[in-house]
Formats: sequence, C-alpha cells, structure tokens
Amino acid sequence: MAQERAVAGGEAAARAEQDAIIGALSPVVDGIAATFGSFCEVVVHDFRRPEHSVVALAGSVTGRGVGGSMSEIGVKLLAAGDEARDELNYLTRTRDGKLVKSSTMVLRDSRGTAFGALCVNLDVTAVHQVHALVGGLAGVGGGPGAPPATTFGDDVTAVLDSIVDAGQLRRPKPWPHLTREERLALFRDLDRQGVFAVRGAVQQVATRLGISRASAYTYLSAARAG
Repeated sequence: MAQERAVAGGEAAARAEQDAIIGALSPVVDGIAATFGSFCEVVVHDFRRPEHSVVALAGSVTGRGVGGSMSEIGVKLLAAGDEARDELNYLTRTRDGKLVKSSTMVLRDSRGTAFGALCVNLDVTAVHQVHALVGGLAGVGGGPGAPPATTFGDDVTAVLDSIVDAGQLRRPKPWPHLTREERLALFRDLDRQGVFAVRGAVQQVATRLGISRASAYTYLSAARAG
C-alpha cells in the first residue's frame, strides 16, 4: 500500500507540474503572437487530451480554437512519447491554400516526460508569392516541390481521416483489393504515425476503411506482432 501511495503521489506531482508549465505558457502565447503580428498563430497543446489538445491559442492562421485538435505533426509526436523531438521550420499547406511555416517544440516536465507542445505557425503565403514573382523576373527557376497539405481543425476525426486517406492513396489499389500483407503494411504505417494513440481511433479507421471494428483490431494486432 505504501508503494502504491508513493506511485500515486508521484503521478499527482507530475500532473501538477505539467499543469503549472501549461498555465505559465498560456499567457505567453498572446505576447508572441502580438510580436509577430496578424500572420502569426501560437498554440499550446496538451498531449494528455489529444482529442481536444489546444488549451491556449493566439492569432488565427489555421482556423482552430481552444478545444481544437492536434494536426498530423502533433499525432506523430504523441506516438513518439518521450522520444519526441522538436520539429523546427517546416512548411505545410492548409486545405484552403495557405502556406504555413511552423515550429513545434515539445514540452517536458522535470522527469523528461513529453506532455505537450508549443507551436508557432506563420502564414508565409504572401512572402512566398513575392519570392516567386521576384524569382520569375530574375529568371530564377522554381524551388523545391510543394509542401504537403496538412489538416488543421477543431475535430480530431478530420485529422485521422486525412492520415488514413493519405495512407490509402500511397497504396497501389483500393482497400478491398489489397493483399493481407499490404493491409498489414497500411496498419503498420498508421500505427507509426500515431493514429491509434488517439482514443476511439480503431473504430474510426474501421469506418473509414469500410471494415468491422473487430477486423481493424485483428489487423492492428497482427501488424504490431509482425
């Protein structure tokens, strides 16, 4: 009993510390967003509640609000657990065409537990357009390929659906025509991307693929075993 109380006490202390860090960061987002201006959005995510991970937000680039969900990058960090690493200066494109430059910095407590993230998103669409115009006038060729589209929203189901759809598109055939190994490979990829770290994800993936929940669990178990 004493050991159980000690463990429970340690977990409570860790939660309190994590809450304190998030509480301290929450007012900071307003200052960062104000410094960079209207093209900046700053978000604090709490990984302990992935379906509604946005706990503080300033600015409006991705269209989310407090209580919204994480993006594909957040799901990937959630799956990495304490091995998660900062993702800095990456480019994505929103569904409505905005080009966004982002940095996602993992939040850790004193034990090294990853429990959230501080994200800065900059709408660089106009800068990119000016760059392309100047490059065209100067006769400079195009840059690297288009950044991947990313789903930002207040509903985590849309994010998971997007990841599942992208996984299917990378396969040579629709789900009904995939071999067992190809189906296991799809589940393995979804698991690596952190999809199944979100509560209720197995049922959602099953619905998206048009299979039963039991079948989805069977494929996931076999993918993890293999």
